[in-house]
Amino acid sequence: MQSILKDFSFSAVTAGLVAVLIGFASSVAIVFQAAKAAGADAHVIVSWIMALGLGMGFTCFMLSLWYKAPVITAWSTPGAALLATSLGSISYADVIGVFVFAGVLTLLTGVSGVFEKFMRIVPVPIASAMLAGVLFEFGLGIFTSLKSDPYLVAIMIATYLLVKLILPRYVVLAVLIVGTVYALVRTHGTLLANVPLGIGQFVWVWPQWNLSALIGVGVPLFIVTMTSQNIPGVTVMRINRYDTPVSPLISWTGFTSILLAPLGGFAFNLAAITAAICSGDECHKDPKRRYIAGLSAGVFYIAAGLAGTSVVALFAAFPQAMVAALAGIALLGTIAMNLKSAMSDDTCREPALVTFLVTASGVSFFGIASAFWGIVLGAVFLLAFKVFKK
Repeated sequence: MQSILKDFSFSAVTAGLVAVLIGFASSVAIVFQAAKAAGADAHVIVSWIMALGLGMGFTCFMLSLWYKAPVITAWSTPGAALLATSLGSISYADVIGVFVFAGVLTLLTGVSGVFEKFMRIVPVPIASAMLAGVLFEFGLGIFTSLKSDPYLVAIMIATYLLVKLILPRYVVLAVLIVGTVYALVRTHGTLLANVPLGIGQFVWVWPQWNLSALIGVGVPLFIVTMTSQNIPGVTVMRINRYDTPVSPLISWTGFTSILLAPLGGFAFNLAAITAAICSGDECHKDPKRRYIAGLSAGVFYIAAGLAGTSVVALFAAFPQAMVAALAGIALLGTIAMNLKSAMSDDTCREPALVTFLVTASGVSFFGIASAFWGIVLGAVFLLAFKVFKK
């Protein structure tokens, strides 16, 4: 406790809060779609949100505290998108079985150490280019959101410029406050009027095993989560010079998925976008004190999970343009740092550029996300250039 109090900072707490805000608001609608595709009613959907919030909260808090690093976990957004389009007519108990199966595969991958060995052979410029490609869309979101809500976003951008010059550590907090105040004033305080108060309830369903569903949905859910979530998540830590062992992190996310699957916790993984918010200079100048952001994110996620329906309605109340602009502004420094790292080495510049373009394009093949293919093509280009020069 003394160590936490000593390392405490409002900028790190703000980073944790923004990470939770963006994590929920940016993709909770996809989770709703996945739950409905699974046949969940309103009570079961609340159980999903509670299980996901508590799972992310406890893993964020405990892993960040244990490793003294900002270890940020998240639900698998690509996994939710996959579920929303791939479940078909299987029973809800079969869906739970799919969740448990994907969690077992993740746990085995972490325990075996295969994933960590793979990450060690990925060159830093290629990994940086991949992460920049993942985050690129969020940077664009600052300016594309200007079209839908020009005054709100313009005020947020102006706040960013002003506070960045005066108090750079608190720039994201300032942007969040100004955006919220403007949205409240514009709606005459009615923005939060319809947000209900209350705590939801868990709904436990025992898994059933449908072989075709396990292979047809469970394996793709595992692959999508590993390639599009865990690879960028590990990259964020490595680029910010955190040498946290990867295998235990992957193992714990897999174990959490197995434990909470019957309640609706479909897939947990290392976060990339929200982790970038908690790992950069805007969080804290001292990397050793940024773990406070992970602890804060854990507390906020647990609160969000317990609040259930109330939190879902709260995040849904914020204008989408505000959420998009806030995410992009919080990630500007991280995008710039990764682009610099990707292009700094002459021998890797073109392969890194290919990685960035493929990842930013969002293309996918065989159900595997662009982040994975960006690394693959970048590595192919790098290997070809080295062989040709020899």
